[in-house]
Amino acid sequence: MSIRRLPEHLVNRIAAGEVVERPASALKELVENAIDAGATRIGVSLGQGGLGRIEVIDDGCGMDRDEMALALERHATSKLPDDEIDAVTTLGFRGEALPSIASVARLAIESRVRGADGWSRIVDNGRLAGEGPAALPPGTRILVEDLFANVPARRKFMRSERSEYAACVDVVKRLAMARPDVGFTLEHDGRRNFSVPPGEDRPARVAALTDRGLAENSVGIDYERGRARLGGVAGLPTFNRGIADHQYLFVNGRPVKDRLLIGALRGAYQEMLARDRHPVVALFVDLPGEEVDVNVHPAKTEVRFRDPALIRGLIIGGLRHALDAAGHRSVQRPQEVAWQQEPIAPPPAAMPLWEQMHSMPSGAGSWNGGQATLARPAFPSQASGVWEARQDYTPAPMARAEAATAAPPEARRFPLGVARGQVAATYIVAEAEDGLVLVDQHAAHERLVLERMRRAMADGGVARQALLLPEVVELDEVACDRLEARIGELAEMGLELERFGPRAMLVRATPALLGNGNVIGLVTDLADELAAFDEALSLKERLDHVAATMACHGSVRAGRILSVAEMNALLREMEVTPHSGQCNHGRPTWVKLAHGDIEKLFGRK
Repeated sequence: MSIRRLPEHLVNRIAAGEVVERPASALKELVENAIDAGATRIGVSLGQGGLGRIEVIDDGCGMDRDEMALALERHATSKLPDDEIDAVTTLGFRGEALPSIASVARLAIESRVRGADGWSRIVDNGRLAGEGPAALPPGTRILVEDLFANVPARRKFMRSERSEYAACVDVVKRLAMARPDVGFTLEHDGRRNFSVPPGEDRPARVAALTDRGLAENSVGIDYERGRARLGGVAGLPTFNRGIADHQYLFVNGRPVKDRLLIGALRGAYQEMLARDRHPVVALFVDLPGEEVDVNVHPAKTEVRFRDPALIRGLIIGGLRHALDAAGHRSVQRPQEVAWQQEPIAPPPAAMPLWEQMHSMPSGAGSWNGGQATLARPAFPSQASGVWEARQDYTPAPMARAEAATAAPPEARRFPLGVARGQVAATYIVAEAEDGLVLVDQHAAHERLVLERMRRAMADGGVARQALLLPEVVELDEVACDRLEARIGELAEMGLELERFGPRAMLVRATPALLGNGNVIGLVTDLADELAAFDEALSLKERLDHVAATMACHGSVRAGRILSVAEMNALLREMEVTPHSGQCNHGRPTWVKLAHGDIEKLFGRK
């Protein structure tokens, strides 16, 4: 069989298979062309999910008659004035989009340069169908109809109109986020989906296109490492989604879906979110053009970095630095009541009292026959600063949780208020100056234990508590091998293991911070965690995840009755602990019901 040169229309159809995979792909190319043309307003109108109709109108620089004809030829572009492809700054540069789309659809172009007459050109599935003068404002209007109508082999692989439309919306949203200086409007079958004005700031644009609540439940990012810079907004860990459809990543203003960036994002949030939850973020990476290769994929959705480790460190470091600054902020989004959350400043002096209080007996207080029976509350000693039981304590009247012999602390002194009682032996009720605070004691203490373990690791290691009788934990052989390979790392975290036959591990010591916990459950869970993350994460990330698992086993459980002093000590430590607004799995640790919301519930407002 002899080699032959393919005809132009077949070449364009092959190229269309690479560039125009679905309506969203064609729409992406057209909107990118409008942005590169200097448009300040871009209107998009779709029909039948983009399969029947795609229209893009912009107020950019426009094209004259000769340029329009040239634009419909392959590898003809205005975006590479020289041969320096590594220095390209525009979204498009290949010169393949328009001829590829025109080869598989009916394409009509109308364009006008300022100060000149307009011109139109129609191409029907690769054949010129007509051209002539056109009346329109300065800019360009492109209409694509019946995409893949003459290519049934491609058309039958398209998904439903709803799915194709969702993909188109995602494309326009990402491009709109990348350029908050440009106004965007999107309509589908005559109904407007969204409209954003030009000249917005980045956080406002991101919130408008994702979730309006993101503005109040996110932190700004401005972080540099080397020649790279990270900007954008990151949602609080408790402001999360069940799927990763609200993660927007950009490199030099170009929307991308890069595995390196996604992996770094997961690494930054890993110990703050449950495995089936995903953060809401919009991250913008800016670096010199020679440090990134955008000519990797025909659709330009993938990039290759010259120094991947630098970019990974940039994202993880930038996100964690921003989230650390958020302190213990948490999101409140109930169904009916508007919960209020204010940024909380730590009190003037830290009160590391919960370390002593959380080890008190579980029978610190109880209810018996409708009467309140409370243990003696503890108060700080003048001499030592250690919490000691008061001898002059008398039981409080029923339905009061605080000690009756001393005046209750002023709620205005503490951002999370003063403990007034406990509900269902699980939730702490506290009174703050501006409302009522409810705290999940297990979730809150879980985060506090994790942060203590982190501090101990940073200071050289976690203190161990030797077991009087070593515990034998039976596991399958693969799990034992996995734990044995990490014995040194686990020892730094206070867990001392050794192999005890082919299918068992011997536990000689546990982290002192965890107290007397379920050793078998702890080791079993750690083996499961290492099985899921052993190869995927770096040493530091793996240890963080292991620490989170340990903290869960060492925290105060729901169902334990706490004394008022224990509750207050927990609240005070939360106020000075980073990330205490959410537990290790991303769930909120506390919510606030403002005075105004309480009044609404009782019809006073």
